[in-house]
Amino acid sequence: MPPVRLLLIEDDLMIGESLEQGLRKEQYQVDWVRDGVAAEQALSRERYALVLLDLGLPMQHGLQVLKNYRQAQGRAAVLIITARDTRNDKVQGLDAGADDYLIKPFDLDELFARLRALLRRSQVLPQAEWSHQGLTLRPATHETLYHGAPLHLSLREFKLMQALLDVPGQVQSRASLEEKMYSWDEDIESNTVEVYIHSLRKKLGAEFIKNVRGVGYKVANPK
Repeated sequence: MPPVRLLLIEDDLMIGESLEQGLRKEQYQVDWVRDGVAAEQALSRERYALVLLDLGLPMQHGLQVLKNYRQAQGRAAVLIITARDTRNDKVQGLDAGADDYLIKPFDLDELFARLRALLRRSQVLPQAEWSHQGLTLRPATHETLYHGAPLHLSLREFKLMQALLDVPGQVQSRASLEEKMYSWDEDIESNTVEVYIHSLRKKLGAEFIKNVRGVGYKVANPK
């Protein structure tokens, strides 16, 4: 099973480094940003299972980041980590869409326990299949159909296509796609995404996967 992807939003360098190190030891895949604007950009680009959110952030307050994320239908579990310990602060955070609230300083073991609890509560059945423009992927059986006919995809091609179909119409960077195609301990060649996209275009048509120059790739929008 791939590691759980988590976004750490913390502007304090020492706290952030300590949390990042501890979370990676717990086998979480961690992205770390240090201000509210970078947090909103990360949340709009990537899909996370968990978000650790400090409130006193530069450039955009953490509470506003959370409100904007929930208004945009963001579904990741959000744990606020903050030194603000008044009842009003907690109420505001939970009302804005947080799933839990942890006061600094805290014990890492308690943090990890809360994260595990959030994951259990947010656990949903995996999507049975992905369908787009005549293409159907069935991860449980590694089955691929294209306009109803079986289509052979290699393991990497399948993972790449699944990553693109997971957020149809949204541009994903090469680095983001690589993370979804490979486990953390596998070597990645510099042009691996381009190679597999070329192969998929030969099977699905040149226009099925769009290249957004300087940004990344996305599946073509329905006509």
